[in-house]
Amino acid sequence: MSKIIRINTKERTFNYSEPDEEFAGLGGRAFTSRMILKEVPATCHPLGKHNKLVFAPGLLAGTGAANSGRLSAGAKSPLTEGIKESNAGGLAAQKIARMGIKAIVLEDKPEDDKWFNIVIKKDSVEIIPAGDLKGKGTNETISKLWEKYGKTGVICVGQAGEQLMISASMQLADPNGRPGRAFGRGGLGAVLGSKNIKAIIIDDAGSKRVDIADKDAFTAANKIWSKALTDHPVSGEGLPAFGTAVLVNIINEAGAFPTKNFREGRFEHAHDISGEKLSETITERKGVVSEGCHPGCVIKCSQVYNDKDGNYLTSGFEYETIWAFGANTMIKDLDDIAVLDKLSDEYGLDTIEMGVTIGIAMEAGVVPWGDGKKAIELLEEVGKGSALGKIIGNGAAFTGKAYGIDRVPVVKRQSLPAYDPRATKGVGVTYATSPQGADHTAGYAVAPNILSVGGSEDPLKKGNNVEVSRNLQIATAAIDAAGLCLFVAFPVLDHENGVQLIVDLLNAQLGASLTTDDVVALGTQILKDEIEFNKLAGFTKKDDKLPEMFDDSFEPHNVKWGYTEQELSKTLDFK
Repeated sequence: MSKIIRINTKERTFNYSEPDEEFAGLGGRAFTSRMILKEVPATCHPLGKHNKLVFAPGLLAGTGAANSGRLSAGAKSPLTEGIKESNAGGLAAQKIARMGIKAIVLEDKPEDDKWFNIVIKKDSVEIIPAGDLKGKGTNETISKLWEKYGKTGVICVGQAGEQLMISASMQLADPNGRPGRAFGRGGLGAVLGSKNIKAIIIDDAGSKRVDIADKDAFTAANKIWSKALTDHPVSGEGLPAFGTAVLVNIINEAGAFPTKNFREGRFEHAHDISGEKLSETITERKGVVSEGCHPGCVIKCSQVYNDKDGNYLTSGFEYETIWAFGANTMIKDLDDIAVLDKLSDEYGLDTIEMGVTIGIAMEAGVVPWGDGKKAIELLEEVGKGSALGKIIGNGAAFTGKAYGIDRVPVVKRQSLPAYDPRATKGVGVTYATSPQGADHTAGYAVAPNILSVGGSEDPLKKGNNVEVSRNLQIATAAIDAAGLCLFVAFPVLDHENGVQLIVDLLNAQLGASLTTDDVVALGTQILKDEIEFNKLAGFTKKDDKLPEMFDDSFEPHNVKWGYTEQELSKTLDFK
């Protein structure tokens, strides 16, 4: 991959360029975060002309390496107002890489209200009117674009992105043309919407798999790598059988499953929304229990969920989504939760943010706790563009202010995901200190805290959880740069040569001589870039904390959060 495509959304022009030396060896999150730091004024308005939206495939994208189909998107976040990287599966990453594109960069901002699509092919870029898709949901948008362009990679926004709601996602076409994959967190859909771009179409016809420096070595390394993924009990058994919702009963039993806006750690109806129940229901309704979210996925934790009549309802039905719209809001009907997931995908909204936001609305008495039908009606207001919908579509922190609610579980204005930090303290440290805002994927300490993967660390005590979070945040940043799925972390942590397997793949592809120390250095540098941007944007160590609601005791373990600012400040102190 060598060329960068820069698209000026004001002038509707484009140009190709070669990456500067400091970008040449970077991919995925390493590339997006470095470019945002270097080229975006940290104090700019995230929906203004100075913000940029950057897409970069990981270093292994397009190679055939198992689970290497993740695409990173980066910008200044409208939600956190700090730096943001989000990554997703779908078709786009592999196709972009095969066209020899290192990054796609959207710059400036239109002065008119005309909407456009961007069509990127092997040797061309077109910026064409998209007025016929304005106001359409993501499902119809992708369907119409596939009718016109065939099975292409599509990145698009729904009504939320068009309305510049700061919890808007960008949805990607999955291998079957559904909008079940998302750049979910951080409101990046609003950034795409601010540039009046409805969709980006990636057509790699005529392209080939990326060049491999040592094909024999790569094939040998990939064989071992694939086997490591499929042999591990989490990535090879639990996730394919029950999806990510396999965690529902596990985390609930551990007493860390946030219930009724983080009041308790166990939900009495957890079984009704569990991975086991999900798999059983999918099977009964002749859906799909296990499928990949992108070509080359061997874990296959995604699925297709049908309604009671056997008709398609939603796909990519994840643990975080089921928790957010389920235990967090006290909704126990899996079909109601599936409808909320479908609407979020259709409008282009982050499901974690929306689930937590509906919980805030329930705190305010807007809808009753546990009422799935009323929650659906509330979310439908976003699609209508009503005043109430605009409040909800702008996320939990905004909604909490609108209704005067003080129990709002956010860090840097981004909602906490599905693990209570008091009962999974390693995850809590990640929530508090990640430059991305509250984000479990930034340093998934659930692995050692609950699953005993990569060692074991008591989730209820401080112990070494600061160090655990730091090490996982470094490793995750490097995995994101490689373009690998987060779930490869399970076998990597448990395999005696886990990190070395990734190094072997990179060396065979690039003809390089990287070491495991180089991978650690890359992850560290990514975090340094992100911390520096946030510092320039006005963030301080005082922003690296959890809300005071977590000072309360948490059942069933009767534990509190308890970390001081000084203790947390050591997490990502790289001086």
